[in-house]
Amino acid sequence: MTNQLQNTAELIAEALLRIEAVVLRPDEPFTWTSGIKAPIYCDNRLTISYPEIRELIADSFVQLIQQLYPDTEVIAGAATGGIPHAAWVAQKLNLPMIYVRDKAKGHGKENLIEGKLNPGQKTVVIEDLFSTGGSSIKVAQAVKDAGGITLGVAAIFTYQLDKAVQGFTDAGFPYYALSNYETLLQVAVRKGVIQEQQLQLLQSWRLSPETYGV
Repeated sequence: MTNQLQNTAELIAEALLRIEAVVLRPDEPFTWTSGIKAPIYCDNRLTISYPEIRELIADSFVQLIQQLYPDTEVIAGAATGGIPHAAWVAQKLNLPMIYVRDKAKGHGKENLIEGKLNPGQKTVVIEDLFSTGGSSIKVAQAVKDAGGITLGVAAIFTYQLDKAVQGFTDAGFPYYALSNYETLLQVAVRKGVIQEQQLQLLQSWRLSPETYGV
């Protein structure tokens, strides 16, 4: 990771911790919907309420897209967390925007994708979070199935779980996150959010989430 990218990752990690979009609780783990016990909970929807933070995120996405995917023609938001960020990014880049529902509407045209996507248009998907990667891959695949070309999927934050890495690799979609779990832990120690002795416990969760807290 270059110094510039690392600096962005640290700035965003610090912002997420400051507004408690990310909460670390190593001694009293959260239970996710999947049943996984986790010492971390991330709700990046909180970022939309902080203009300076959403601006940082949008500018970072723009920089990422210009560097990695300069041929992008459409910005796609993943429902629901990715939609507002996709809108800000599309506005900054002066590009069309679409968004992808988690499932097709049950009435009217029964759309899965809202907005105009022409066949062959090169698209970047914006997400708020990579956890196991399943929902993000589903969105990327929906764009592909509709005739678009999914250049990549970009998220604000990733837990860096092996399952997500394997899922994106198997699906063949490039992916990138502005900040990540390991960077967040280092920032959390530096800011006194967690103690040094809690760091190893938190790091062990990422390597073996299914056995954490068991």
